[in-house]
Amino acid sequence: MTSRGAKYWNSGAIPLIAPEILGDIITQISDVGVVVSETGSVLSVLVNPMNDSFQALHGLEGQDFRTGLTSESVEKFDERLQSFLEGGETGNVRPIELNHSYGQVSPDFPVRYSFHRIGPDGAILLLGRDLKPVAEMQQQLVKAQIALERDYEAQRESDTRYRVLMEASREAYVFVSVHDGRIVEGNTAAGALLGRRRDDLPEAGLSELCEPKRKGDLIETLRTQALSDRPVPVDALVRHGKEPVSLVPTIFRSAGERMLLVRIEPLSEGKVSQDALSNRLIDLYQSGPDAIVFTDAGGTILSANEGFLDLIDTAHDLSVKGRSLTEFLHRGSVDLRVLSENAARAGRMRMYATKVMGDYTRPRSVEIAATALDAGEAQIFAYVIRDVSRAETVRSAASPVSDEGMRSVMELVGSATLKEIVSETTNVVEKMCIETAVELTMNNRVAAAEMLGLSRQSLYVKLRKYGLLSRDDEA
Repeated sequence: MTSRGAKYWNSGAIPLIAPEILGDIITQISDVGVVVSETGSVLSVLVNPMNDSFQALHGLEGQDFRTGLTSESVEKFDERLQSFLEGGETGNVRPIELNHSYGQVSPDFPVRYSFHRIGPDGAILLLGRDLKPVAEMQQQLVKAQIALERDYEAQRESDTRYRVLMEASREAYVFVSVHDGRIVEGNTAAGALLGRRRDDLPEAGLSELCEPKRKGDLIETLRTQALSDRPVPVDALVRHGKEPVSLVPTIFRSAGERMLLVRIEPLSEGKVSQDALSNRLIDLYQSGPDAIVFTDAGGTILSANEGFLDLIDTAHDLSVKGRSLTEFLHRGSVDLRVLSENAARAGRMRMYATKVMGDYTRPRSVEIAATALDAGEAQIFAYVIRDVSRAETVRSAASPVSDEGMRSVMELVGSATLKEIVSETTNVVEKMCIETAVELTMNNRVAAAEMLGLSRQSLYVKLRKYGLLSRDDEA
């Protein structure tokens, strides 16, 4: 109330407000206020000082309000202005959304305007509210909806491919929850093998359909095998029909839950024989007297058996896994390159003589056989290493003539042509091989000839050539 007791608000009327105060009120309750004439000419522009994006609208003063609108908004403004003018003094119209494209204002700059009469001279006040935050939110919602639809479409395509692949596979697969051991899903081949329809597999317990041959929880056994470094199939019997099967588990996590992908293979007689052979090969690898080492193409050790650990006097295979085989070969990378390149080219290499040493042991003479194996897209190498240090003690030392021959060959460098040096080297190597064969066979010429791949007559010719026949032999 006033000091005289009169009310400020009486029957919807308000007291007179100073122009500067009215401008502040307008800018506080709206983002922009535009006073226009009945023809649309801009008389005044009031902009909220907190909204910098509307400052360019000050340039509309004295111009037609339509010049600051986009083409589609001009028609909307004219229709709404005409409706407001036809309503007379008490006419009310709904607010209208217009897009500005004036000056530095973005062409897509939406503003919601409401129409208000402010005087008898026909002036109209347009109070505008910035819709840009709403438009940005709508754009984000549209983008999120589009992304969601794309994800749904990709998920549907993935589900379709997955189901086609599962049904087209001849092998039996089931997905099993580690938590409760129940089958989540399986293909038709699994249903036929387990004696159930495919639609009846979900929610059925794998232990209800298969009985492990060994005592213990089937799901726990599968989980343990899936997590082990050297997983082996789990043998079981199908309760329906008592058919022996082999369960091959693979563990993974999906949506925070651990799952088992179990491949079910029927154990036919051929499969049983194959499994028995695999077990024998594993036993040979573990208990065989020869050292066996598997490496990748670069020579890094993947696994090694007890024979290799005994050869280099190492307590555990963890001490050699991940290390290069060159660390244990006497000539290092030279030996490895010769072995791997020849094995990769021919598939295998036999009887390569070198020496092997451990971190704390002296070199031992060995013979190495290398084999190249395909492991999917990669290639690995298997090395069988035999200790021949004891056998060398039985053999006599090489003939001094051979050493002299090698020295004589080396002395030829610089004084003879390469062709002459190669010829002399060939003679020296040939003589050494014949001497070694004769010694290994204890002077049995027939056996020596077979060892060298020569006929008996050719061997005698070469013995005579290098002066290796005694007078009795000549006689």
